[in-house]
Amino acid sequence: MTDLRLGVLGYGLRGSLARVAHRPGAGSRVTAVADPDPTARADAAAAFPGARISADHRKVVEDPDVDAVVVLTPDHTHAEVTREALRAGRPVFVEKPLAIDVETCDEILRAAYDTGTRLYVGHNMRHMPVVRLMRDIIARGEIGEVKTVWVRHFVGYGGDWYFKDWHAERRYTTGLLLQKAAHDIDVLHWLAGGWTRRVQALGDLMVYGANPHRRAPGEPKADDWYTEDGHWPPHTQRALNPVIDVEDVSLVNMRLDNGVLAAYQQCHFTPDYWRNYTVIGDAGRLENFGDGPGGVVKVWNTRRSAHRADGDAQYAVPDTQDEGGHGGADPLLVDEFLRFVRDGGATDTSPVAARMAVAAGARATESLRDGGAPREVPPLDPELVAYFDRGQVRRPDRTGGMADRPGHRRVPPAV
Repeated sequence: MTDLRLGVLGYGLRGSLARVAHRPGAGSRVTAVADPDPTARADAAAAFPGARISADHRKVVEDPDVDAVVVLTPDHTHAEVTREALRAGRPVFVEKPLAIDVETCDEILRAAYDTGTRLYVGHNMRHMPVVRLMRDIIARGEIGEVKTVWVRHFVGYGGDWYFKDWHAERRYTTGLLLQKAAHDIDVLHWLAGGWTRRVQALGDLMVYGANPHRRAPGEPKADDWYTEDGHWPPHTQRALNPVIDVEDVSLVNMRLDNGVLAAYQQCHFTPDYWRNYTVIGDAGRLENFGDGPGGVVKVWNTRRSAHRADGDAQYAVPDTQDEGGHGGADPLLVDEFLRFVRDGGATDTSPVAARMAVAAGARATESLRDGGAPREVPPLDPELVAYFDRGQVRRPDRTGGMADRPGHRRVPPAV
């Protein structure tokens, strides 16, 4: 097939996703990269020989030889560069979270609607084997109708990944209850079949805020900022971000629009790193033990009893080869984006769902910083909901084309 030509904005920690998408001769290739950091530009030049490398994102967005744009920049920049790309008629992949507040999420969705340019949000956990397995169990009716969902996220490497750079600052993330939890809130919504409408949260900066070992402003991260088996216990962390004003532990209660009650807990100073989901229906419950290869999802649904270590049914988490990260989810995410750019149609990810995850996380963050006072999650404009539910098509023409979509750019077809 003819390769889609991809322009990448940002080549930092999620540059791995650009490398997954670089498949010369197999459907897509990275032809342009922009990043303000000279080291990142040098790394990109080595990773993508022949690609045009720039410090200015506009040179990528406006490049006539770019078919679609992949936004991998820090969270607080997503809104501006995504809107620019949409208005230039470039289909956009934007890494999660969509933005760091509800209002800019809505502005991005409105720009996609107004221009008719395809928008895709990188919620890769919808492609993770453990999540697909739990969703399949629920869809088969093994636990009946979902009534409540409990999620615990143990972030064992939190001190390395979230308190040594911009993730530690509210002005760049709003908070980790949005930045980190957007994944889990999206999965929670997907499993429960509804959106959060009301939240109440508590949280605190219990460990990393008291650590005095900070880098000087402007000083880069140390070369050993992350190691698999080091930096334990948490108070031994060194060279943390100069500013730390986001919470390292949080607890959230949610009421969804379909009546489901849910809870989410996140801690960044645990010794282990995994997610635990418990989904309870009116005819049983499921729970995962481990969230990758070697893990298992257990189902209890035949009788009442005292504690039983073994479920009535047990399903192994598929041992998917992890090419590109996140349990093999990233390549599947890229596959779906490329197909969507070429052909349109339904996708497992959803810009509306991405917005609702941000909205729940943002309002929960407001709640925990206001002593736990409940917050209502604002609904999205029904016009936008309907548009994205239809696969980002207003009025298909007789041939199923997109002549009615201003701003849409033709991309090379698969052959």
